[in-house]
Amino acid sequence: MVELHKNLINGEWVGSDGVENINPSDTAEVVGLYARATAEETKQAIAAATAAFPAWSRSGILERHAILSKTSQEILARKAELGELLSREEGKTLPEGIGEVTRAAQIFDFFAGEVLRLAGEVLRSVRPGVGVEITREPIGVIGIITPWNFPIAIPTWKIAPALAYGNTVVIKPADLVPGSTWAIVDILHRNGLPKGVLNLVMGKGSVVGQTMLDSKDVTAISFTGSVGTGKRVAASSIEHNRKFQLEMGGKNPTVVLDDADLKVAVETVAQSAFFSTGQRCTASSRVIVTEGIHDKFVDALCERTKNLRVGDALAKETEIGPVVDPSQLKQDMDYIRIGQDEGAELREGGQRVNAPTEGYFLQPALFTGVTNQMRIAREEIFGPVAAVIKVKDYEEALFTANDTEFGLSAGIVTTSLKYATHFKRNAEAGMVMVNVPTAGVDFHVPFGGRKGSSYGSREQGKYAAEFFTVVKTAYTAAG
Repeated sequence: MVELHKNLINGEWVGSDGVENINPSDTAEVVGLYARATAEETKQAIAAATAAFPAWSRSGILERHAILSKTSQEILARKAELGELLSREEGKTLPEGIGEVTRAAQIFDFFAGEVLRLAGEVLRSVRPGVGVEITREPIGVIGIITPWNFPIAIPTWKIAPALAYGNTVVIKPADLVPGSTWAIVDILHRNGLPKGVLNLVMGKGSVVGQTMLDSKDVTAISFTGSVGTGKRVAASSIEHNRKFQLEMGGKNPTVVLDDADLKVAVETVAQSAFFSTGQRCTASSRVIVTEGIHDKFVDALCERTKNLRVGDALAKETEIGPVVDPSQLKQDMDYIRIGQDEGAELREGGQRVNAPTEGYFLQPALFTGVTNQMRIAREEIFGPVAAVIKVKDYEEALFTANDTEFGLSAGIVTTSLKYATHFKRNAEAGMVMVNVPTAGVDFHVPFGGRKGSSYGSREQGKYAAEFFTVVKTAYTAAG
């Protein structure tokens, strides 16, 4: 009998009804059984976090540091086990899964340090004999709603700063991948978090997520997911005068200039567009190539795409794992058909891949002859589908790169310091990459975008304090 993994509410594991978590590499395998919270249970979780906030927000910094530090150490010690769990439930390759778990450990370690580093300012007032102190304080109950594509890293980079700065948390992971977040919550719980400080409510967005949005006791919401849901989070937050933070995806460009090193360009684009099955908000699905290098670059990228090994996420030879579920696979296939209907040429891939097990395997697809007005160049597909757009020169490439409603990540491959410097300054994106993939960021620096990709302050690194704390200014007159 498969064990039921329950929700954590006020320090107790609760729940009875469970849903099977299916392996996208082998749909006959049940990864685990995970409870689904009701609206009433979600309200109980919010109430528990509300009740726990006064004590936790005033807790000693060594207590918080120790819990986060021990959590980091346990995650790192169990990285092979947790990486396998992640790969089984989400579908990214085992090296990618282990890498993501390692990153989660690094994030907890960083914020264990931030507990001790949170600083303020002491200024002199313009009035004689008056001193001014500027400090940061926790804000309250943080509602966290996370997506399925990074089931350990994204929950971690929200939970860790929330707890480090003295907030309490109610988290709802994506319905498709509850196991990774459950494991992180279990580790934190066993490493000494007081009851009610961290509450896990797995389940449907229409039930759990909506209850969180409707609650006046949720002080702030940090959300990563679709544009449509992000708009709902924003609307409900404005109604409740609630702080909110949104990460909603991208249509990220990589520019390849005539002077680029061909080998670097091909590998950078292949990594950006296709690895993690293209299921990254930072993935580069628009490849903007100047005409002098276009043909030889396309030929080389076609060869690399054709030879990408698609298969079971746990197999050693696999480079590209399965698509996460049937719905996402259908969306990918629909966009491949749309691209063909729009007149783009499917130069390589785009077909289902047969494997020894029943899974959602898709050979990465590469389109050429694409214009920037086609749907495959404007809408986020969230799969291993890349569109090559041919342009005349750098100026047209920069214009095309910025001609999108999104602005998360942008990349350029060039050996020119002049063009690299200009692109870093003028690309309309929150993150810019030169000669490295657009997908892949460090754990200690800010993450976030512009335009339709993001709203609110940045995530990760010391910049996380902007969202998870509030500034207080205090004046004192000497006696």
